[in-house]
Amino acid sequence: MKTIVAYILIIAFAGSLTACSSVEVVSDVDPDVDFTTFKTYEYYGWAKDSDKILNRLDKDRIEKAFSNELQNRGLKYVEKGTGGDLIVTLFLVTEQKTRTTATTTGIGGGPYGYGHGYGGWGPGFGWGGASVAHTTFQDYDYTVGTLVIAVYDADGKKLIWEAAGTATIDENTKGRDKRVQEAAAKIMASYPVEPVE
Repeated sequence: MKTIVAYILIIAFAGSLTACSSVEVVSDVDPDVDFTTFKTYEYYGWAKDSDKILNRLDKDRIEKAFSNELQNRGLKYVEKGTGGDLIVTLFLVTEQKTRTTATTTGIGGGPYGYGHGYGGWGPGFGWGGASVAHTTFQDYDYTVGTLVIAVYDADGKKLIWEAAGTATIDENTKGRDKRVQEAAAKIMASYPVEPVE
């Protein structure tokens, strides 16, 4: 099965996400696996200590959101090393980016002015006044995060499903629980078993 890492890099550098609530998702699956046969999962934590960039509250939010999504698909959590059908890991990558915006303001005369016309003074054709325009550039720093969930068949120790969601990280803590749950639901949408709720 192809690894999803190449897709993650493409999305992380695409720069197409402008709204904080947008989550761009890619996934990959082993088409030969019957996911309805799995009933339990073990959680092996965060791959390569990628959770080190998270505070405890955000880490708990993410883990709880994915736990809810797995439970809604009929999977029961069991302690690590107790023989679960699946092994689940999470992985997080962040990238600092800068976006530049430009604002242009200007004033100027109309298309006609008052000047010397044929046979004396009167309306004449020509540009009335000078146009003045000013453009201001502003840089905005922001963080793009890519969150990956990987699911392995515990018996064969092989990757059978993986999904990654990439979005601009919203620093506002208000409503973060809801946003994290919505992001987890979107990332899990391609899992081969539909949620029961």
